[in-house]
Amino acid sequence: MAKTTFTTVDKCTSIGREQHAVVADMDGTLLRGRSSFPYFALVAFEVGGILRLLFLLLATPLAGLLYYFVTESAGIQVLVFATFAGMKVSDIESVARAVLPKFYSSDLHPETWRVFSACGKRCVLTANPTIMVEAFLKDVLGADLVLGTKIANYKGRATGLVCKPGILVGKNKADALEKAFGETEPDIGLGDRDTDTPFMSLCKEAFIVPPQPEVKPVTMDKLPKPIIFHDGRLVQKPTPLIALLTILWIPIGFLLACLRIAAGALLPMPLVYYAFMALGVRVTIKGTPPPQAKKSIGQSGVLFVCSHRTLLDPIFLSTALGRAIPAVTYSISRLSEIISPIKTVRLNRDRAKDASMINKLLEEGDLAICPEGTTCREPFLLRFSALFAELTDQLVPVAMVNRMSMFHGTTARGWKGMDPFYFFMNPSPAYEVTFLNKLPLELTCSAGKSSHEVANYIQRVIAATLSYECTSFTRKDKYRALAGNDGTVVEKPLLKANKVMGS
Repeated sequence: MAKTTFTTVDKCTSIGREQHAVVADMDGTLLRGRSSFPYFALVAFEVGGILRLLFLLLATPLAGLLYYFVTESAGIQVLVFATFAGMKVSDIESVARAVLPKFYSSDLHPETWRVFSACGKRCVLTANPTIMVEAFLKDVLGADLVLGTKIANYKGRATGLVCKPGILVGKNKADALEKAFGETEPDIGLGDRDTDTPFMSLCKEAFIVPPQPEVKPVTMDKLPKPIIFHDGRLVQKPTPLIALLTILWIPIGFLLACLRIAAGALLPMPLVYYAFMALGVRVTIKGTPPPQAKKSIGQSGVLFVCSHRTLLDPIFLSTALGRAIPAVTYSISRLSEIISPIKTVRLNRDRAKDASMINKLLEEGDLAICPEGTTCREPFLLRFSALFAELTDQLVPVAMVNRMSMFHGTTARGWKGMDPFYFFMNPSPAYEVTFLNKLPLELTCSAGKSSHEVANYIQRVIAATLSYECTSFTRKDKYRALAGNDGTVVEKPLLKANKVMGS
């Protein structure tokens, strides 16, 4: 048996391996989890929606029976067919690039990673489809070579079948390794099950990774490349149980989301806080907000400078203040504009026009802006656009934090019109709004500071409050990483330019 043939991986030294080549299996070896179902489920849901996820879940018992009582390859083939059949290859690649790396990186086995990362040449040999794992293994873990199962496709769509020689398990793994390395023997082989024995036997040294469900994964700070941007709607890794609960909850959650959105849109803003509490939406308010500007005595409005977590940031700011605060936005869907309980004004990305618009809104009263220009899910702040600092000295930084247990309320690849619905579909979503001190006059542009100095200072203040890290990444960086574009929304205008939406 493989478990008695090879030494365990904790006995493998990682010192002086810079010139060595390592070959590692993935599920149960490089990753702690031995099941690939959650990652197939992520692709199924993100590309095919709830019905494809349901189809995969229904096919899972058959896959399990074949896997344990017939052959591994037969069971995996069922998962491949149930997940991929009919999908566009480009959609699968998009999910593999934007969604899966976050989940894979949170499950790295520490002992395997210690050895794998110490070697100069890194190869991963896996039964998983190459299209699913290659982006993560190469871009995040620095793998030089990925040998996986090749899925068949026809006219840009996956057929659900696999190319020869079939699923990469057992002898197929050994054959793939020999073909890739030729006469050269890899220095280290890492596997976790009996069917890994054929390829491990081809290596100079081989080590087994015993199942240890209690072992803690590698922390994010130990990765060679941090995961700052990621996409997808699901918060938790969808095990079969989580997938089932998600499917059962979505119809209930959607009705609950509609009720919560209606309460926010139809009730007077001073009552929204209490309505949200009654409907399970938790809003925590910290700090002391400034009093409302009095237009009658010529006071200019305050500009609330918010960190950006979802498009609902200005709405929860208004909820915390008990009054509607208009917001300027870069790009939101028409549906989100229509159902918004506050006024939203689109920026034109023309500096002069945007400055004029913001000045007019500040003359009318308080205003909210999220200078990052897009959302970030991780504890990082993107670069703050400096335009706002040139327009007023009445600046109040606001640190926004939200918590979701099932669904993310943001997307880069999908339809943004569903963002508020997904956020409010969470059983008990939460927002924390922290009002920081108004910026002293000596730190504003009127005191001689440049707009970039002011913007960077506010970014640092908010980051320190939230224990986040400041970055110089922008909206374009995010969308290029996740969606392959620069994030510019081009659509036919349905309304007159600069018209204010909302009630």
